[in-house]
Amino acid sequence: MKIVCIGGGPAGLYFALLMKMRNPAHDITVVERNKAYDTFGWGVVFSDATMDNMRVHDPVTAAEIQQAFNHWDDIELEFKGQRIRSGGHGFVGIGRKKLLNILQARCEQLDVKLVFETEAESDLQYPDADLIIASDGINSRIRTQYEDVFKPDIAVRPNRYIWLGTHKLFDAFTFAFEKTEHGWFQAHIYKFDENTTTFIVECPEHVWQAHRLDEADQQASIAFCEKLFARTLDGAPLMTNARHLRGSAWLNFQRVKCEQWSLYNGRSHVVLMGDAVHTAHFAIGSGTKLAIEDAIELANQFQALGDTREHIPEVLQRYQASRNIDVLRLQNAAWNAMEWFEVCGGRYCDQLEGPQFMYSMLTRSQRISHENLRLRDAAWLGDFERWFANKAGMQIAPDQKAPPPMFTPYTVRGLTLKNRVVVSPMAQYSAVDGLVGDYHLVHLGARAMGGAGMVFAEMTCVSAQGRITPGCPGIYTSEQAQAWARIVDWVHAHTDARFAMQIGHAGPKASTRVAWEGTDQPLQSGNWPIISASEQQYLPGISQIAKSMTLEDMATVKAEFVAAARAAADIGVDWLELHCAHGYLLSAFISPLTNHRTDAYGGSLQNRLRYPLEVFAAVRAVWPADRPMSVRISAHDWEEGGITPSDAVEIARAFKQAGADMIDCSSGQVSKSEKPVYGRMYQTPFADRIRQEAGIATIAVGAISEADHVNSIIAAGRADLCAVARPHLANPAWTLTEAAKIGYTPMVWPKQYWAAKAQMEANFQREKAQAAAALSSVRAAEA
Repeated sequence: MKIVCIGGGPAGLYFALLMKMRNPAHDITVVERNKAYDTFGWGVVFSDATMDNMRVHDPVTAAEIQQAFNHWDDIELEFKGQRIRSGGHGFVGIGRKKLLNILQARCEQLDVKLVFETEAESDLQYPDADLIIASDGINSRIRTQYEDVFKPDIAVRPNRYIWLGTHKLFDAFTFAFEKTEHGWFQAHIYKFDENTTTFIVECPEHVWQAHRLDEADQQASIAFCEKLFARTLDGAPLMTNARHLRGSAWLNFQRVKCEQWSLYNGRSHVVLMGDAVHTAHFAIGSGTKLAIEDAIELANQFQALGDTREHIPEVLQRYQASRNIDVLRLQNAAWNAMEWFEVCGGRYCDQLEGPQFMYSMLTRSQRISHENLRLRDAAWLGDFERWFANKAGMQIAPDQKAPPPMFTPYTVRGLTLKNRVVVSPMAQYSAVDGLVGDYHLVHLGARAMGGAGMVFAEMTCVSAQGRITPGCPGIYTSEQAQAWARIVDWVHAHTDARFAMQIGHAGPKASTRVAWEGTDQPLQSGNWPIISASEQQYLPGISQIAKSMTLEDMATVKAEFVAAARAAADIGVDWLELHCAHGYLLSAFISPLTNHRTDAYGGSLQNRLRYPLEVFAAVRAVWPADRPMSVRISAHDWEEGGITPSDAVEIARAFKQAGADMIDCSSGQVSKSEKPVYGRMYQTPFADRIRQEAGIATIAVGAISEADHVNSIIAAGRADLCAVARPHLANPAWTLTEAAKIGYTPMVWPKQYWAAKAQMEANFQREKAQAAAALSSVRAAEA
């Protein structure tokens, strides 16, 4: 085949040499705009795993790179006068120029044609090529030329950064943070050759402008950064090699993601590769990794399917399908890391102490979990867990092993929970006329014995009209209160878990069938009148129409909430939560999607919050002062025009001012046309943002399914408690099971179950040993 690679970066060069190495008959040319053996840029970073991949596919090139690269395991943080270091992270750093020179020399050895100082304006300049690799970078002309086919999604990010270098050498991948009168700056620092270090300085746009860096030329910017990071640099100067850029060298990162990766232009097949098709933020240093692994995958597909012209369409189709999964996974991780650095100045730098800030930074991409940190650096994590436990009020001696963060106590007002795991409120639809019975005793009792620090009953309705379904429980009669008292007393007598009750009113989502007969569907008979903030129909054309509440209705419902709170207090409920989420009555007031009132309770967010805050204040007034009270909110409506995460911060601030102790951060279920983005721990960012920006404790919920999730969330300060739902439905003893799984043997079990404790712990330990032995066998065979 005749192959032309437009762009002589890592993607184009590495693909060219792999194809030529496997089939010398290919006619391959790489076209590069710069001079021979010349390039811009400082160092690039990729992982040990990428190096392993290169060793498999071209040992010669890998060996040369290995001789030139700098390898380090440590990450060091300079923050608030502290230096904190963690090891075991495995990075490779090499000068961009050195890497490209190695790839260029290898191409020449294999008779790949290298054409320098040539600007390829279009793929149509090479009409006799069978395959054209558009590896022409983030500002790809080829991608722009066929924008309607490639359909690029380009997001320009808000932070500003400048890519500099220094001759001061660092022996760890270093992150330095400095605060000015206008805000925080951070530096990403790593050595890439025997005498040079990359030094990237980053800050939010408003901080950049406040320092008038938008008016500064490169030399003024360098001088500013030298002064700002004088302690880190120890007097060493900073350098730029971006003299080709006019004016300021501060840039905005662009995230590129294309829907289609290839096309046929009538003569040649054209495929995007590297930064032309996808970018990954420098916060996890994966742009070079993506480029090299693109090249490897495309070359492998040609080897598997056939490296002739007639196979190109199938190869390109398989290439995109195969790479897209890995690329999206890495781009998502890079996006998380990027967002962390974009918001850390306003969200973490002032709020967190050094050890927790380090933990948050290390786990920013969500690729590194708590137990993964233990594998990387058990000593550092052990010290951190000791620090965290001491902050939680435990007295941990220097030589004593601390519990994982999820098993530290949490105290609020006069209540202490034994650990950070909460059984989330989960509707069971098994009450009769609002009355709970034996089913609820067994259901909640079993979960209270299962190790969680607190068990939430499902949403308990404040009136018959406020029930979601005829099977939902209430606490609006004395008989109902006594039925609940039986369960509360049992939990207190037989377990050390605390008992929480969530009170609410279904509003426009009331009078519907139980879940297994049709969620949100109206009753076939026996419907009761329903109310909301404004007239609405939850399921258009299907649901009952809820009438807009009058002021008299609002007074009545508020009194019902107060009566429910008094009843819950009287029967010994430990914790009360006000349900203001999921499109139920109080949520319907908060969301602009459902509140269209024109009186004092509609319009602005402040007005829409007025009634929920009035209800909260009335309830808080009768709820005992020594018992906590939380509020569950929908932190994101997942629909245009609805509540946004920034609105959620304001909502949380309002409830905090009213006396709330904690915000339970859920989302959605306000509108059936919502478009949520699911994933593991997908709602935790809402809890994190509210906790840091509103300054109130939070509960994280949503797709939290293993101890690693809980430990990572709690340790990083993303939330104070984790509410776990479905896993507790599947396994009432989920918390005990997860403790055994991670080897936390001090976990206390109910004395009746002691015999099972040792057996479960031994079984998990045996499984770990077998898995480790199997892995060792595989590695030995590969070696």
